[in-house]
Amino acid sequence: MKSFVSAIAAVAALILAAAPTIDANAAAKHPPSKTGIVKAKAGKAKAASSKTSSRAPMARKALAVAAAVAAVSTIDYSGEPINFGEWQAVSAFVDEMVAKHGFDRTELEAQMRQVRFVDSAVQLVKPAPPGKPKNWQAYSARFIEPIRINAGLRFWNENAQALARAEAVYGVPAEILVGIIGVETVYGRDTGRFRVLDTLTTLAFAYPDAPNKAARADFFRSELENALLLARHEKIDPFTLLGSFAGAVGLPQFMPGNILKYGVDFDGDGHIDLRNSTSDAIGSVANFLIEHGWKPSDPAPAVMPVDVAAHRAWEPLLSRGLAATLRPDELEAAGVIPPAALVPGRLYGLIDLQNGAEATEYWLATDNFFAITKYNRSYFYAMSVIDLGRAVREARMSQAM
Repeated sequence: MKSFVSAIAAVAALILAAAPTIDANAAAKHPPSKTGIVKAKAGKAKAASSKTSSRAPMARKALAVAAAVAAVSTIDYSGEPINFGEWQAVSAFVDEMVAKHGFDRTELEAQMRQVRFVDSAVQLVKPAPPGKPKNWQAYSARFIEPIRINAGLRFWNENAQALARAEAVYGVPAEILVGIIGVETVYGRDTGRFRVLDTLTTLAFAYPDAPNKAARADFFRSELENALLLARHEKIDPFTLLGSFAGAVGLPQFMPGNILKYGVDFDGDGHIDLRNSTSDAIGSVANFLIEHGWKPSDPAPAVMPVDVAAHRAWEPLLSRGLAATLRPDELEAAGVIPPAALVPGRLYGLIDLQNGAEATEYWLATDNFFAITKYNRSYFYAMSVIDLGRAVREARMSQAM
């Protein structure tokens, strides 16, 4: 793949060397899309002489080749060019999209023929083999570290107005929004380089054998439908949507369906663009959390450390799911010992953070903690979001002193 890209780049360089002046009129007729893979800003163009205008066709060809090189190099996998359009299940999907949403059959069938099979996505969704015990401290160290904290500090400073506005509108603290975007993509540095149509089609129609295969394949089929609807709504080429191996898009890594449900045009430009608009990403994350149970009026911390009694009567309380359902008197009776008296009437959940061979940590969590787990169903994830956000907030406070 690299050799192919290098060869094409060399050809482009030779063509550009032969035609150093670009026809500005040609570029103006075909302005780059705001949401495309390759973004460019037009510079000030000088009037072309008759000599340079004769080179315009060659220059335009050079631009096209250079764009192709850029597009290829943004994709970090080699998809197999099989014809999904010949698959009966894909044909049925096309029928449904035409009947249900009014898609043009010829256009959609042509797109399905362009989709590539991505074996790496199939391998990545397979359950991990049994291995080492979970280790919260090792997991946390990947996210609460200087590079991510410093990037978060810059992100907060550059987007302070949008973060403050989201906090005022939705009631979600800025540090939580900063924590989520930092854990997800290091503030936009790693948003994924898989074509979403490739991965979603692969996982919808070629999901690997697993006990939950049917449910997961249905999920990805639904997300493929949502990706096509999103591209049509935003008037973009669906093949320009790049994301994770599972099809998550943009700074906050929303699945296409979540963009349609919870995406917010927070910068007011008439589009929901989670790939290029930090304001839209901030507003959308805040809206997602509110829609999944975040309580702005709850002054309690999202989590607090607790001790547990040696008799282990509290152990069954760990399997109550991702929700705060336990009353303070239930926790006390089971041997859960908080650092201070719990507020009567408030519900909690008991969570464990395993540390490999070291002692497990136990915490009480509120509804706001469990709202974060709806973003990613993991205690480790939610705790990392909270810890990273707090670390960035403290770094910002230190900077202001």
